[in-house]
Amino acid sequence: MYKIPMKIVKDIQKQQSTSKISDKEAEEAIKTILEWMGEDPNREGLLETPKRVIKAFKEYFKGYSQDPNLVLEKTFGDVEGYSDMVVQKNISIQSHCEHHMAPIIGKAHVAYIPNQRVVGLSKIARVVEIFSKRLQTQERLTVQIAKTLMESLDAKGVAVTIDSTHHCMTMRGIKKEQATTVTNFYLGQFKDDLSYQNRYLRFIAK
Repeated sequence: MYKIPMKIVKDIQKQQSTSKISDKEAEEAIKTILEWMGEDPNREGLLETPKRVIKAFKEYFKGYSQDPNLVLEKTFGDVEGYSDMVVQKNISIQSHCEHHMAPIIGKAHVAYIPNQRVVGLSKIARVVEIFSKRLQTQERLTVQIAKTLMESLDAKGVAVTIDSTHHCMTMRGIKKEQATTVTNFYLGQFKDDLSYQNRYLRFIAK
């Protein structure tokens, strides 16, 4: 499978990190929003708020400057022929919905069936993290994680489940505080063979 050369990837990341809008301009935008809310951005308690918000946004949305395929480049073949599914449960998710920029808080369960080689366990969580740190819909997030693992690892199958709370519907709008959303996406043997899918679902239900 073709992979983008490291130099090109780094150039893209550098370009992405060099925003056309400066931190100062972004801070001024936050001040405008504060004024729109009816606040005084010059009062003592809010003087540093625009800087803090922009600093927080850099953390919330750092996934835009990260490439999940690079995370999965290093794999290991010395696994004594292991070929059954690898399941990682309860990976925490903190994302933001693209419609209201409200938090999405939940957990992901991920499984893949290796094709002779496996990836370090922390790398799976990193892929989830990279896609989570972008404006998202839960459906897209689920598919992005699954397709990236499938393609980068040349896996025989991938399964991803996300169970989360969307603050855009618990804190505003319909305000159903107990509502959660579950999405599933299957590729390869998880999609074609229900025995794999059923085993996976039993594993994550424990």
